[in-house]
Amino acid sequence: MAVRTIRIYGDPVLRKKVGPVKEVTESHRRLGEDMIDTMVKADGVGIAAPQVGESIRMYALNLTAITPDLYIECRGRALEGKTKPDYLVLVNPKIVKQEGEQTGDEGCLSLPEMFDRVTRPNLVRVEATDLDGDPLEIEGTGLLARVLIHEYDHLEGILFIDYLNKFRLQFHRKKLKKFKESIQVD
Repeated sequence: MAVRTIRIYGDPVLRKKVGPVKEVTESHRRLGEDMIDTMVKADGVGIAAPQVGESIRMYALNLTAITPDLYIECRGRALEGKTKPDYLVLVNPKIVKQEGEQTGDEGCLSLPEMFDRVTRPNLVRVEATDLDGDPLEIEGTGLLARVLIHEYDHLEGILFIDYLNKFRLQFHRKKLKKFKESIQVD
């Protein structure tokens, strides 16, 4: 378990659509643990594998940051029991349902200290597998829906700023330029 460097806007890995995990291995489980450690250290609600430099379809959620009333349905061995786990890693997530609309402030660990209002679906259902290769489903509203789709977007090479209009992007122009200038790609 280790804290990894979070890739910042301008790093090409953040703009790549990533391929699926063919079979969950021990290295994927270690990556999942590292992603959780990195997310917790950065005080994040979610983190995707590309944000730590890995071009694979995995993301982690910090379920301690999400109130229980936002869960609609959860299925799978990783989510069984009376209480939800503190953290969850989704492998090969697939959005299978989106409904409604919500607009709220959104940020990203790869765009530090940058926030803006983004419209997202208000209800999202994701099917995936866990780090043991077992299937799981998670469906939620509000912040949970926002995080589920925000992290999924990272796997498609999409950042929350892609949903902003030209005026809002112009407002953030200096920060975005500073991010690009500061990156160090390995």
